[in-house]
Amino acid sequence: MKIITYLFLISFFTLVSCQGNAQKKPKSEQFEIQKTDAEWKNQLTAQQYYVLIKEGTEKPFSSELNKIKNPGTFICAACKHPLFKTKRKFESGTGWPSFDKPIDGGVFYSADNKLGYKRNEVLCAKCGGHLGHVFNDGPPETTGKRYCLNGVAMNFIPTKK
Repeated sequence: MKIITYLFLISFFTLVSCQGNAQKKPKSEQFEIQKTDAEWKNQLTAQQYYVLIKEGTEKPFSSELNKIKNPGTFICAACKHPLFKTKRKFESGTGWPSFDKPIDGGVFYSADNKLGYKRNEVLCAKCGGHLGHVFNDGPPETTGKRYCLNGVAMNFIPTKK
């Protein structure tokens, strides 16, 4: 019995420890905008830097962007690249701005295994900034996708009348 317990513990800790730097994706040259960590820190607020560059998550229900319903475009807070239109926004009840479809060419996808299972990470297609994740539990009458995004990673530009 001790051997089985021992083997289980070794297997468990081996799996958990495989979440090291080898799986961490580098910011590759595939993004048009390349900046050093210091340049991003200088340009962004502390919260924007934490989310966009360090791939953090803001607190749910903390973003003013949750309330926006006016026509316009949501852009990357780091590089101003257009990401989503208000008409694709919906209330998901999760506490983060949610959309069912990005603007063509607005986002880039990457695999995220930080929680021990695969999620689809959503990045800005121009600078590679972390925006959030996309899930398959969105409105079935449209795309069925839910782009769950950090509001601090975006700015809103209203449509001019």
